[in-house]
Amino acid sequence: MKKIRKAVIPVAGLGTRFLPATKSMPKEMLPVVDRPVVQYAVDEAFEAGIEHIVFVTGRNKAVIEDYFDLHPELIGTLEQTGKKTQLEALESMLPVAGATSFIRQQSPQGLGHAVWCAREVIGNEPFALLLPDMVSFGGRGCLAETVDLYERTGGNVIAVERCDPSETNKYGIVGRGAEIAGGFAVTAMVEKPAPANAPSNFYINGRYILQPEIFALLGNQQRGAGNEIQLTDAMVRLSKDQPFFAQPFLGRMFDCGSKEGFIQANIAFALARNDMKGPVFEMLQEFVQSHERQEEAA
Repeated sequence: MKKIRKAVIPVAGLGTRFLPATKSMPKEMLPVVDRPVVQYAVDEAFEAGIEHIVFVTGRNKAVIEDYFDLHPELIGTLEQTGKKTQLEALESMLPVAGATSFIRQQSPQGLGHAVWCAREVIGNEPFALLLPDMVSFGGRGCLAETVDLYERTGGNVIAVERCDPSETNKYGIVGRGAEIAGGFAVTAMVEKPAPANAPSNFYINGRYILQPEIFALLGNQQRGAGNEIQLTDAMVRLSKDQPFFAQPFLGRMFDCGSKEGFIQANIAFALARNDMKGPVFEMLQEFVQSHERQEEAA
C-alpha cells in the first residue's frame, strides 16, 4: 500500500454564486473570519500528512499563487513595527519551498477534467482530492480521518456525511454496504437521486482518496451532466475493478460555495475563538431578539 503523499486542490471555478464579489477576486480567497477559504483546505491537507499540493487553477487565479508565496515587503513592515503575532501567523501558513505546484486548466470542463489536469504531477500513485469550497470544522480534519481508513483498507476512500433523507436530490449519494474498519463498503454512487430512489442518505462531502487509474478513465470519460467531464462518472467506472470505501466524517463540513454555508462557517469559526466568541454571541442574540420583536409588531 502506497502512502498518500500528494493532494489535488481544484481552484479554477468561476464562483458565479458569489458575483459580484468574485468578479475580480477568486472565490477561494473569500475570508472565513481572517483566513481565505483555500487556506483551510491546505492546512487540512498538511495535517493529514500530505507532502505536496497540486493546485489546478484558471485565468484570474494568480492571486492564489501569490498568497502562498513570500511577501518580503509585508514581512519587513511587520518586523519593523513589532507585530510579532501577525508575523508568526504568516510564517505558519506558508508551505515549505517545493511543496506546491500550480497547473492551469485552460477551460472549465468540470471537476473530472480539473483532476485529470494534475496527472503528470501526481504520477502513478494514489492521491487525495480536496474540494476547497468544503471547509472542515470540529476536531480532526476530515482528510486525516479519510487517510486513516485508507491505511486500513487500501483502495479508494470517500468521506461522507448524513443529509436529511428528503434532500438527497442535492448531493452525490453513496450506497452503504458492510461495515469495514470503522467505515463501510460503497455499493453505489448516484448523483442527486430523488429521495425515493436514493440508496442511502450518506452524501459525498468533498474529500477523496483515489487510485491513479482514475486518470486513464478521466482521459476518455464522456461528458455528463452540464456537458462537463464528471468525476463521479469515472469513479463509477473505476468501482467495477477496484473497491471503494466510505469514511463517515465525525465533525461538520460547511459548504462555503453557497452563501448560506459561507455565513454559517464564519459564525461557527468566530464562536470557536476565545477572542471573538463573546462579542459575536452577543451580537447574534441582539439580532435574533430584534427580529422577533419585528415579527411580533407585524
